[in-house]
Amino acid sequence: MPARDRAARRRPGSHRPPTRSARTPWPDGPVAIPTGTVELVRDPDDPDGVTVLVNGVPSSYLDTADPGRLVFEYMQQMAAVLDRLGSPGAPLSVVHLGAAGCALARAIDAERPGSQQVAIELDTALPELVRGWFDLPRSPALRIRAGDAREQLARLGTASADVVVRDVFAGDSTPAHVRTREFVGDVARVLRPGGVYLVNCADRPPLTGARTEAATLLDAFDDVAVVAEPGLLRGRGYGNVVLAATDDPELLGSPVLARAVRSLPAPARLLHGDEVAAFVQGAVVLRDPQAASGA
Repeated sequence: MPARDRAARRRPGSHRPPTRSARTPWPDGPVAIPTGTVELVRDPDDPDGVTVLVNGVPSSYLDTADPGRLVFEYMQQMAAVLDRLGSPGAPLSVVHLGAAGCALARAIDAERPGSQQVAIELDTALPELVRGWFDLPRSPALRIRAGDAREQLARLGTASADVVVRDVFAGDSTPAHVRTREFVGDVARVLRPGGVYLVNCADRPPLTGARTEAATLLDAFDDVAVVAEPGLLRGRGYGNVVLAATDDPELLGSPVLARAVRSLPAPARLLHGDEVAAFVQGAVVLRDPQAASGA
């Protein structure tokens, strides 16, 4: 769930016409789904742009003419990390926990042809609606499964993914059962050596939620970075904090990555090393209730 979004620069060479038009006419107004409603809102400033609202909350922005274009700031930040993973343009195996309009999955498919991705969405009707409305990659390039993120993750094979992305929200908060050390441990199991876990955490100062999540990631992974808009880190406003975790010692501390996030349309700051240690100072590691009680 993005706190806000800004117009993004198109990525060089990413613009291409859609391979097929939407098969289902876009609805006017909200459509009922098992978990609430979904609505498509056209961008008044861009005839190719549309925002997907789930229960009234902006959950995805898609450019129907340019699958590589990401508008939400936190997705641009995630893409900056992904650009440093593996060889440029090489396919990736990606698990998306939280699907909505599949904007990030669509961009990865455009930038890294041959990638195989799985998107997991709690709502049983939303995936098929989104497939009907938008030009999404087909299976096996992108498989969409309905179900709970934690339950579906547990079914995935060990060392089966290069990337796991968590973008799961209930309203404006992330469900507790996908924030704990036990859940993060299962993410680490699914990731291959050198893989990365990317987390979208919406928070407001003093960023207690982001700090506890970062502390939890540090308990499970060798290296963690925090990416956010500088004003948010200084205690202003409400916004998205991206957390990245990996066992690759070279990925997150790269000066190239720090420059990349500073050069985004909405410049961001990357915390790493001692800065992350200071960010999480005093934060507790989140545990499942059974583990916390010693049961």
